[in-house]
Amino acid sequence: MSSVKKVGVLIGSLRKDSFSRKIARAVIALAPDSLSFEVIEIGGVSFFNQDLEATPPADWVSLREKIKACDAILFVTPEYNRSVPGVLKNAIDVASRPYGQSVFNGKPAAIVSTSIGAIGGFGSNHHLRQSLTFLNMPQLAQPEMYVGNSAQVVGEDGEVANDATKDYLAGFGVAFAAWIHKTA
Repeated sequence: MSSVKKVGVLIGSLRKDSFSRKIARAVIALAPDSLSFEVIEIGGVSFFNQDLEATPPADWVSLREKIKACDAILFVTPEYNRSVPGVLKNAIDVASRPYGQSVFNGKPAAIVSTSIGAIGGFGSNHHLRQSLTFLNMPQLAQPEMYVGNSAQVVGEDGEVANDATKDYLAGFGVAFAAWIHKTA
């Protein structure tokens, strides 16, 4: 694992101080040096409309170029109504089109799902896995990363609440790095 791999991070929450964003920052901070990260903002990506594929909007082109430049993708998402937020699904739809030209194809992926409840975003995690399977993204299977009670996991300052959780997030980063180096 000698070369540094670039990981694009797609965060499914637009809120500046969202728990998903704080947890993404914690995972990034605790990850091995063999990974570099770029948070790819998705809030400004216009809605997917197949009529625009022939002359895609600049925000679509930018998103696709940023994802294409990455070796792997980390998805960090809350759960909305037992699924992924619309903004994340839209970004995935935009970047995976036109059909047959997905910039996700073959990129290793991992999912961190978050919830203020105890289930940890199980529904969003598995809905996202279905899409990523179709997009031909080899996904880190273990450890699964469901972050329940996310309001207690990270404080207002973004610091992880306890050492056990830090160790868990760091272990996830190590496993994801190994997965990327194996599959990228």
